Amino acid sequence: MFDNINCTVIPSDAATDAGVAGAGVLLSFIITAGISLILSAVLILREITRSSHESKVVRKLLLSFSDQQVITGIGIQCVGLAKMEFMVPYHFFIIWMLSLLSTATHIGTLLALVQDFKRDWVLRWIRQFFMFVNLVLSCVSGIFLLMSTMRNLSQTLPIACVWQVQSNGAASNSTISVVGTIAVISGNCIMFVLGFWYLHVKERPWLKTIQVLGLVMSAAIAAGAAVRVILLSQAFGKPSVDLRDGGERDWSFGQLLPMLLLLLPLVSAVEIMRGEMRVPSIKDDEISLVESHQPKPYGQSSFQPNPFWGSSAAASRWSK
Repeated sequence: MFDNINCTVIPSDAATDAGVAGAGVLLSFIITAGISLILSAVLILREITRSSHESKVVRKLLLSFSDQQVITGIGIQCVGLAKMEFMVPYHFFIIWMLSLLSTATHIGTLLALVQDFKRDWVLRWIRQFFMFVNLVLSCVSGIFLLMSTMRNLSQTLPIACVWQVQSNGAASNSTISVVGTIAVISGNCIMFVLGFWYLHVKERPWLKTIQVLGLVMSAAIAAGAAVRVILLSQAFGKPSVDLRDGGERDWSFGQLLPMLLLLLPLVSAVEIMRGEMRVPSIKDDEISLVESHQPKPYGQSSFQPNPFWGSSAAASRWSK
């Protein structure tokens, strides 16, 4: 698969790649994650305090920012895997950190908007599909980085060379890096399983605890990934590899575009406030998906089953 790569000649430096490590790209991921986690905290706080305010604008903003972050996170990981024959571990690691920002954003959104996902099976399964794709890509990227650390791959060789070069001996900090990489990969798998369970479980007696702990973990992951990106990127810090030029600090249309996309959720918010877009209410779980119209206990929501392989009886009732 990587037979055409020259892994014998080690370059003295590496080319810059503003498409994955430019200032605008990094800022868009960090800002989106920060705004999304703040909005998630606001919604969870209002739910815990049982506020009567429905927060339709906040819910729509959060969903828009989250969708944007998850899709761009998957996209940038696909770019990294497609360019393995040319991309050095430095850029690959930055992409991996950005994928962690995407994961943290998604988990925070899932905790805050779980009722919206549970009442609509299409939204729920789309979200689960994105979760799975992001998990697979993140695990594959993590394995490449793990192998590059274990084999002490030169930082100027393409990441794909990990399967061709022999080990150069472990670096002085390899143990910490290996343990940290394995921990992140394992954590991603655990969070995926818990997120899947959280979307489908009907009884959630520990809702408040799950929401608070999950949000704190998501914020910690996002903060750690953001700090690593800022410190190790050429755009804001000192890179771990010699780069040929300062192209990742330059601002161009390619760097402005991710920043401009942050304005799109605000347009949706204006449309909601002007009454041009409708967002379903969650007050007392007004959208009933079962025959019973009795109000549900706090922390529980209607659950629309998958009509293809979910409960056939429940699906039949939903269609009436």
